[in-house]
Amino acid sequence: MKIWKNGAVVSADGAVNALDRGVLLGDGLFETMAFRDGAPLRLNRHLARLGRGLDVLGIKADIDADDVQRGAAALVNVNDIAEGALRLTVLRGVGARGVIPTDMGPPTILMMLTPTTLCDGTPLKMIISRITRRNDQSPMTAIKSTNYGDAILARREAADAGVDDAVMLNTRGTVAEATAANLFCVINGQAMTPPISDGALPGVMRDIVLEHVGGTEATITEADLMQAEEIFLTSSISIRPVVSINNTHVNGGQSGPVSKRLVTLPGIET
Repeated sequence: MKIWKNGAVVSADGAVNALDRGVLLGDGLFETMAFRDGAPLRLNRHLARLGRGLDVLGIKADIDADDVQRGAAALVNVNDIAEGALRLTVLRGVGARGVIPTDMGPPTILMMLTPTTLCDGTPLKMIISRITRRNDQSPMTAIKSTNYGDAILARREAADAGVDDAVMLNTRGTVAEATAANLFCVINGQAMTPPISDGALPGVMRDIVLEHVGGTEATITEADLMQAEEIFLTSSISIRPVVSINNTHVNGGQSGPVSKRLVTLPGIET
C-alpha cells in the first residue's frame, strides 16, 4: 500500500520511525473521514477537531484543507480507490527518551486511503463492557488520540462474547459511547446521545445527526439503554443500528426508523 507522509507518496512499509513518540507512547492524533469521488467529506469539521486535539497535546503541526486535498488526490492516483475511509494521522515525532517531549524534531504527518462502503447499515449486536471504562474526567476523551488501549480491551471483550461491539460506560457508570463510535438511543420517541461531559467523543457525524433529527444530549443509564426503542451508532463513515444489547433484542431485533431515515438524508451522505 502507498501512503502520504510529510508531503510525499511512500510505501507503507517502514514509513514510520521506530523512535517516533507516536510509536513508543501513542503520542498522536488521527481523523478518519469518509471519502467519495476523489474528495474527503466534511473536511473542515474534521480539521477543526484535529486542531483542538493538537492544542490539547501541544503538538505543533500546520495542516490545512489544501494539504489534505492534495494528499488525497495523490493517494487516489496510486491506489485507485474511489470510495472509502481517509485516515489522517499526526504523530509528535522523534525526541529525547522520556515521557515529557523534549528535543523534538518535526511531527510525522500521514494519510492513508482504505476502500470501504460508506453509510453501511449492517445491524450490530453489542454488550456492555465490564472490564474497562471511559475516563470522563480526562481531556483525552475529547480528542481522537492514537492511544486506543481501552477500546481495544472492550472490543476484544465483545469478540469473546460473540458480538460486534461494546458499550463503554464512564467512571460514574453511565453510558459514554461505543469503542469507535458515538451512541444514540430513542426513548419515548426522542433521540438522545450522551453529552461530552459523560465521556463521549465530540463526533463529527454525531453533530450532524443532532442537527438533522433535533436530538438532545442527556445522561443515559444502563436501564435507559435496555429499555430504548431504538439504538444506533454513528461514525464518520457509517450509521449502524444496534439490534441487541447483552442478548436482549432492541426494537424486536430490527433496524429502527430513525437510523433508516438518517442514511437517506442528503446532509448525512455529503
